[in-house]
Amino acid sequence: MTTSDIIASLGVTILLVGYFLSLFKIIHQESKTYGILNILGAGLAGYASILIGFMPFVVLESAWVLVAFIGLFRNRRH
Repeated sequence: MTTSDIIASLGVTILLVGYFLSLFKIIHQESKTYGILNILGAGLAGYASILIGFMPFVVLESAWVLVAFIGLFRNRRH
């Protein structure tokens, strides 16, 4: 397993944990925890995509991080 495989696997695992915790109503999608899990998971997956030079996923994961940041800070104001 390469370094990029390990980083990508960790990122995807974090994203899936957040998704399942939300799906089973253990955490709310508006929670700080959910936002942080999305930022960390997408950030790691995006970084791994940079390492392997796969630009479509770099764009996807960058957008995911941006949206998660917006959601995290928007929810803080309410």
